[in-house]
Amino acid sequence: MRRKFSWFSVLAFVFAMFLGAVVGGVAVAQNQVHMRNARADLQAAWNQLNVATADKAGHRAQAMTLINQAINQVNLGISSGAY
Repeated sequence: MRRKFSWFSVLAFVFAMFLGAVVGGVAVAQNQVHMRNARADLQAAWNQLNVATADKAGHRAQAMTLINQAINQVNLGISSGAY
């Protein structure tokens, strides 16, 4: 026996799937709060080093380079965590 589906049932199913995807995407994006806070802290540290006196035997410049690398990694983590 063949079962017939009404258009309403199909539309309700499609809407439910869409709504679940949207709500799930928002929940994932909200879970990135700590990553975003870490990025803000790294940017604040970089800004502090930027206004510090330059002559630190190369350690200031190296720290700024490492912070840039850390910011890039955090950005990648935020991007990959959103899926």
